[in-house]
Amino acid sequence: MTSDAINQALAARFQDAPDLAEVPRGAETLAAMAGRGSCRAFRDDPVPKDWLTLLSAVALSSPTKSDLQQRDIIMLRSTQVRRQLADLVAGQDWVRDAPMIAVFCGNNRRQRLWHAWKEVPFANDHFDAAFNAAGDAAIALGAFVTAAEAMGLGCCPISAVRNAAQSVSSLLDLPDHVFPFAGLAFGFPAQAPKISKRLPLKVTYHEDRYTENDLKVAVDDYDADRTATQPYAKQRFADRFGLSDSYGWSDDKARQYSTPERADFGAFMRAKGFRFD
Repeated sequence: MTSDAINQALAARFQDAPDLAEVPRGAETLAAMAGRGSCRAFRDDPVPKDWLTLLSAVALSSPTKSDLQQRDIIMLRSTQVRRQLADLVAGQDWVRDAPMIAVFCGNNRRQRLWHAWKEVPFANDHFDAAFNAAGDAAIALGAFVTAAEAMGLGCCPISAVRNAAQSVSSLLDLPDHVFPFAGLAFGFPAQAPKISKRLPLKVTYHEDRYTENDLKVAVDDYDADRTATQPYAKQRFADRFGLSDSYGWSDDKARQYSTPERADFGAFMRAKGFRFD
């Protein structure tokens, strides 16, 4: 492979993409990761059963905080359960057509069980307990996506499982200290996913310390580029904010979070037994 594939993928993603003159080791994997996109349209072909355990094993081989292994993958092989989950994620109609769905969970329960079994005090009953488990689940999710796409599958995470966290928890029989972090719809793609442009590296990549130099200018430029090349088909909440001639990414994200989302998630996590001291 030449460096062209990586450079093309990075250029499609970033305004200030690096230009590689030499091909690094693992170039094919890097190009695939840089050029990936979320898939929401799938063929009817089922994902082979043995792939499900293989992908889960690979994902659970990913890094985990202090070897605590505080994550679980629940594969929804039942059509009925997948449909029930799809009913819980309002506004995500495409989820119903996904050939397979997995739910990635944070799990701080097992750690607490060890303490009870060994009669050792659990001295970390505070916010970091939930945060560590969420981080473990996120790492496994990312690893699963990379592995699945390497096998020719398309993927799209479903954060909306947290919109109905208690209902999802009840559906999946999640006990105390186990919570849904995200779902993942996957299958054989019906069409090539599109590359979604990212903020310039000068905004999100830092060296030695965090900076926000010329942040507004950089975001304005990014908005203008996305408006010209990847315009939104619909403007959010036009009835509240009107229509903008230059509707960009930051407009869309600001409008998205102008309406409360998951305001009850903290209460759900506390009911699961977590503390947020």
